[in-house]
Amino acid sequence: MSDRPRRVSVLGSTGSIGQSTVDLLRRHRDEFVIEALTANRNAVLLAEQAKALGARFAAVADPADYPALKEALAGSGIAAASGRAALVEAAERPADWLMAGIVGAAGLEPTLAAVRCGRIVAFANKEVLVSAGTLFMREVAAHGATLLPVDSEHNAIWQCFDFTRTDGIEKITLTCSGGPFRQRSYDEMRTATPAEAVAHPTWRMGAKISVDSATLMNKGLEIIEAHHLFRLPSEKIDTVIHPQSIIHGLVTYRDGSVLAHLGSPDMRTPIAYALGWPGRAAAPSKRLDLAEVGQLTFELPDPRRFPALRLAREALRAGTGAPTVLNAANETAVHAFLEERIGFLDIAATVERTLELLPGGRLESLDDVYDLDKAARAAAARLIAALA
Repeated sequence: MSDRPRRVSVLGSTGSIGQSTVDLLRRHRDEFVIEALTANRNAVLLAEQAKALGARFAAVADPADYPALKEALAGSGIAAASGRAALVEAAERPADWLMAGIVGAAGLEPTLAAVRCGRIVAFANKEVLVSAGTLFMREVAAHGATLLPVDSEHNAIWQCFDFTRTDGIEKITLTCSGGPFRQRSYDEMRTATPAEAVAHPTWRMGAKISVDSATLMNKGLEIIEAHHLFRLPSEKIDTVIHPQSIIHGLVTYRDGSVLAHLGSPDMRTPIAYALGWPGRAAAPSKRLDLAEVGQLTFELPDPRRFPALRLAREALRAGTGAPTVLNAANETAVHAFLEERIGFLDIAATVERTLELLPGGRLESLDDVYDLDKAARAAAARLIAALA
């Protein structure tokens, strides 16, 4: 690292990951120059962030929100833009480090643009690796980009993983809290409401990822993400429910040693590690007091109540385009659930049925990914319409 301030951009700065990143940047104002910030629709908050950090460029994905953004930034000297091309422009603007915090497959194009510029990319968008993992990792290698995982579990494993002697690694374990329905019966889950599903017991997150945590699809997506990041097969990636969310990931070595990463449940910790890499940046996270925590407990997920884990593993083993279909169907079903058009258990059922209808195919290019993603969303929408 040079002595000059690191130039950074944040894609999805108004989301939960983005806001945590912005909080850290505000605390280290002398160490960073902010190049670009983007949001989906929250023009007011985006403008506030851009002015507070002195960003050079701000963009909203939805053109309908451009007038509000332009008005809010009037006289600030910060350039404003909107639309899909503007997000790509934000990713391509000169930066040393970029946070890829856009939720869902919508983040694929701008994140890929940053990768093709050879950026250091702090990676919080697991759906990109799920939808186009093989193609995406090929681009990372071809352009000399660096991926720094920000998901708490992958960040934890990254810190414990011996990349120089991978033959000594027996398996990795991703932990999860179990979500708000960990102790609910199958019948109780059938009538669960969106408000109940987004009430995560330990993490503050956006609606989509909160629902994914409630179905455990989030953990299924993370299995696929871990497969690409750590080059491990499904059978070497375990999951375990850990309600306290203190241990975030474990690496088991062939001599029986297990290295675990512990910390209070605060996304600013893994973000700070990525922000300071290869050093460490300070974070205001609550320091872990094991005596205060008292107990660390673990349990296996119930496959009947949480079929999403099985579906994710089946999609990973099937390969080709199956993970793309899985992700697209899940995003479509979660959106329908949040709009109260289907029930909670219908989410996984819709994903499974979509996978049966569209087993996937070879993905030779990103156009193939986009086409399959579109077809899967259409198939899932038809199933949802029938359910509704």
